[in-house]
Amino acid sequence: MIEHRLSLSQIVEGSPVASFVIDCNHQVTHWNQACEVFTGKKAFEMIGTSNQWQAFYSEPRPVLADLMLEDALEQKVKAFYPGKVAVSSNNQGVFEAEDFFAHMGENGRWIYFTATPIRDDCGKVVGAMETLQDVTRRHAVEAALQASEAFLAQIVDGSSVATFVIDRDHTVTHWNRACEALTGLAASDVIGTHEQWRAFYPSERPVMADLIMNGAMADDVEQFYHGKFRPSRLIEGVFEAEDFFAHFGTEGKWVFFTAAPLRDLDGKVVGAIETLQDMNERRLAEEALKASEARYRDLSITDGMTGLFNSRHFYESIEKEIERARRYGRPLTLLLMDIDNFKKVNDQYGHLEGDKVLQSLAMVIRGCLREMDSAYRYGGEEFIVVLPETRSDDAINVAERLRQRFEDQIQRPAPGLVLHCTVSIGVSQFVTGDDAKSLVKRADDGTYQAKHQGKNCVVLLDTLKG
Repeated sequence: MIEHRLSLSQIVEGSPVASFVIDCNHQVTHWNQACEVFTGKKAFEMIGTSNQWQAFYSEPRPVLADLMLEDALEQKVKAFYPGKVAVSSNNQGVFEAEDFFAHMGENGRWIYFTATPIRDDCGKVVGAMETLQDVTRRHAVEAALQASEAFLAQIVDGSSVATFVIDRDHTVTHWNRACEALTGLAASDVIGTHEQWRAFYPSERPVMADLIMNGAMADDVEQFYHGKFRPSRLIEGVFEAEDFFAHFGTEGKWVFFTAAPLRDLDGKVVGAIETLQDMNERRLAEEALKASEARYRDLSITDGMTGLFNSRHFYESIEKEIERARRYGRPLTLLLMDIDNFKKVNDQYGHLEGDKVLQSLAMVIRGCLREMDSAYRYGGEEFIVVLPETRSDDAINVAERLRQRFEDQIQRPAPGLVLHCTVSIGVSQFVTGDDAKSLVKRADDGTYQAKHQGKNCVVLLDTLKG
């Protein structure tokens, strides 16, 4: 028995962990040097007394070691340390607890303490040992971390940019108010789940943040965001994309979204954050601008009276067609037509009626063109038709069809008056050495000859003059 006490004394006294021992009468038998430093109570003040409570409390009450000697142990432990104590998972019969002691140190201390029963050779409890460890620093770090996380959570939640966060298990941990507003999905419906996809897609599939958590490379992202994404030019490992989500809002929305990894202090990816921005107004503005530019271009190349292309666009187009015909040896033919006696129509019936005649010829021309052909109001009552991949014989057939259909048109310049207008057409086919000027000149000469042959006819001039 003496050897046991000496051995226990050596263990307790030599331990760097603050420790004390009580016997079955609750009297202190050991109070080591570390315990003196820790509690401020000297061993000679405590040994032989039952005043161990004085190191921890302002009035008498059992410490955890005292409770090791009591019957109904667990009930009493819970009564004195409600919610603060647990049975050790490592040592049977050992209780461990953590509590704050306001009077210890300048600002109080958080202490982790354990109590172990001491048994004799027969297994009877003859005392108890309690150990004490200062965990104030750990609590301060945890509190600071919690405060930091709470602060960051407020930043995320208060951000005007829709944002959500997933952890390493792909569980949603944050879903801010802006994200609720944009997606229409409440935070309470998604936080703690793996159902972030519900906000964006009709069936389960990874969102961009999920792909980031999976360590996705560009090829992996391409599988789900075909041609709609790009790696960020600012931050490595971040992807950004733009897509249309039909069920956002009443008519759907264009959304720009980014996903970035979240790393711990060791650089290990522990989560991912995804941000979403409503790009609908920008997209609508861009589309309106494109439509405006297209409309402006159409107006700049279109004759307002007839709806055909204007002469300026003709010279842009004919150069390209001539180059193509020259390079690939393909046929190209031009029709130049002039309305017969048009000045007489204007003089006799007025310009409004003359405009109707111009519009009537434009309608006939449009009705005779293939998709590859193009028609232009060349000036006044003159019109040009460009016929790619067409030889002179076929071009004459087109010209004759135009001429006849226009003649068949009924003009009504005055009540009860029916008028049939006619057109003279010159035809020229591209030959080696031609340019736009010579090709047009030959067609114009053909029109001139048609006029002198009595009008309302087609004349081909397919020989390049020196």
